[in-house]
Amino acid sequence: MSFSIAKVFSNHCVLQRNKIISIFGYCDENCRIFVELYDSDGKLLSKNSSSFKYSNKGKKWIVKLSAQNAQDNCRLEISSDKSKEKTIFTDISIGEVWLAGGQSNMEFELQNCTEGPQELSDSEGIDGGKNVRFYYTNKIGWMDEKFFEAENNTCWQTWKDESKKSWSAVGYFFAKKLAKDLGVTVGLIGCNWGGTSASSWMRKEYLEKDEDLKTYITEQEEAIKGKSIEQQCAEFDAYEKENDIWQKKFSEMFEKDKSLTWESAEKVLGKCPWPGPKSCKNPYRPAGLYECMVNRIIPYTLKGVIWYQGESDDYKPYAYRKLFTNLIENWRTDWDDELLPFVYVQLPVHRYLADKDFRHWCIIRKAQEEVSKSVANAFMTCALDLGQYNDIHPKAKKVLAERLEQNALANVYKNAKAEEVLSPRLFDSYPEAQKITLSFENAQKGFIYQMDEKILNEYRDMEALQKTPLSEDFTGFEVAGEDEVFYPAEFAFGGTDSKLNTITLFSKSVKEPLYARYAWYNYGPAPLKAKNGLPVQPFNTLKKIKQEATEHAEVQQIMTV
Repeated sequence: MSFSIAKVFSNHCVLQRNKIISIFGYCDENCRIFVELYDSDGKLLSKNSSSFKYSNKGKKWIVKLSAQNAQDNCRLEISSDKSKEKTIFTDISIGEVWLAGGQSNMEFELQNCTEGPQELSDSEGIDGGKNVRFYYTNKIGWMDEKFFEAENNTCWQTWKDESKKSWSAVGYFFAKKLAKDLGVTVGLIGCNWGGTSASSWMRKEYLEKDEDLKTYITEQEEAIKGKSIEQQCAEFDAYEKENDIWQKKFSEMFEKDKSLTWESAEKVLGKCPWPGPKSCKNPYRPAGLYECMVNRIIPYTLKGVIWYQGESDDYKPYAYRKLFTNLIENWRTDWDDELLPFVYVQLPVHRYLADKDFRHWCIIRKAQEEVSKSVANAFMTCALDLGQYNDIHPKAKKVLAERLEQNALANVYKNAKAEEVLSPRLFDSYPEAQKITLSFENAQKGFIYQMDEKILNEYRDMEALQKTPLSEDFTGFEVAGEDEVFYPAEFAFGGTDSKLNTITLFSKSVKEPLYARYAWYNYGPAPLKAKNGLPVQPFNTLKKIKQEATEHAEVQQIMTV
């Protein structure tokens, strides 16, 4: 068919309120498109038409409708001079639309999270689920016939659909709370894939323009050099069959023994083949999921993006600040929205028992913090205290999702006070004689220090296994002098001016402390919180952080979510 409508438009779709609404699709010849939007009483809200001139460089047509107030039960009609029939979509809501992007912790399904069973037992969505709608972008990483067949079956889902159990847990709880606080229907567009680098979600141009980021492309090109597309596809198809068998056997073993470790499974089953050979068909390739997922929903009008990703860029942590910054620029450019809000998760504590503490997640957390300071409308949500021991997937998702929502409420909607809903972050440090004083934002009422002994013992066990026993005077705080060697530090609330938002650090091992850091480990306790109960963001005041390890954690397999 020469004329089609993007599959992100269907019955039950949610259109963004108070912004120009972009309606789009595809056409392979010149045509004129007509779009009309009606309210619940059949009254015309907005209409527009546009002539589309086809070229080999682009097949996407776009018609824009005027901004509308929030309302439900609307009707959308689309037609073309090349098509005799008019397409009519019903039960359209105009409310808030957010894209839920990232990797497996955003992908993690509602049915599998701690709070999922209770939430799903509310079959009518009376507690709020009925106010959330969900569209999952077609999740196939190679655009062949199967891709378009599958995409044709995608549509917006409501709480009445059985498929709700597979919605993003983080996305759902975010949307449910937002719908309640704003009193409107909220639509979520799921655009996520477990195990992915941020480089998979960007256009190649945004990787090529930076020497550090270009390595994502050159490594791919070197791996496929001399291989035809047919050969690459055949290799990847063979891998998928092998991986399916491996994963099935692993699941069977895990069902029998919930304490099964990855290492012990590989001793029985052999090395897991994931993530497969680098190829044009591998979804983890640079720009691969941008082409097959993101670009299929551009420029659907959004309020903003919630983002949970970074785990799989652990092997290049020092490039992550530029990587994430460029991704944001890329998406804002393509959506033609230079201030499109990004509300994102700072990685929680994580480390597998068998891994060394390479502190790469520390670097990524630091990069995520720097993005929040340097990029307008990029708002970080601290999740330091929400990690799960020996598991990259924390099962509880509701608390994190509601932190994201409160962040959006404060920073995007201006409906909440930042100091009440956001984590404290380091504002400045003041070296003095034999001590260093730290001051914080969002901590006007002071702090609470409460050590979680369970997490502390888990951290001790991890370090003991690596023969790097944890110091007995561990507090989570460390200081360093001119030599930049860190030692455990004692602390006292209040500085020389006794303000509630200050902390003083000192150590017998460092006579003149110049630098300070807190929670500088991949996994460990997060004992310092604000009086509002939110964790203090980890920090390191060194101007340039040395690379402590060229290795990285080997266990990066993203389990079934």
